[in-house]
Amino acid sequence: MEKLTQEKLQHIERLLDEREKSLRDDIRREVDLKDNYAQIATEAPDTGDASFADLSVDLGNAAVMRDLAELRAIEAACVRIKNGVYGECLECGYEIPYARLCAQPTAERCAPCQDIYEKTHADAIKGSSM
Repeated sequence: MEKLTQEKLQHIERLLDEREKSLRDDIRREVDLKDNYAQIATEAPDTGDASFADLSVDLGNAAVMRDLAELRAIEAACVRIKNGVYGECLECGYEIPYARLCAQPTAERCAPCQDIYEKTHADAIKGSSM
């Protein structure tokens, strides 16, 4: 399989950059909303309202944690680009297809190796895979 061309690599870098900016905006928004939810919880007139406010805060925290994990994956992808190993499967060493990289720019493994990884590391995945 051929190496990624400079043009394809630049396209992937743009995708990563756009996603990073979007995630940072989402995190800022969630953190701002968290303050509002906390205020609702302290001013809640009954336990039902307080429970909803608590749930909203917890969901916001989960969203921020998910976004932070994706930001770390983006950072790792950028390091792989810088080191010249981006697009190589961590498991088998073969090139990850460009179509997969476009769909999932943070992909560390080719689809077959990712499938095996998810089956053997189910506890590490916790939902979505990268």
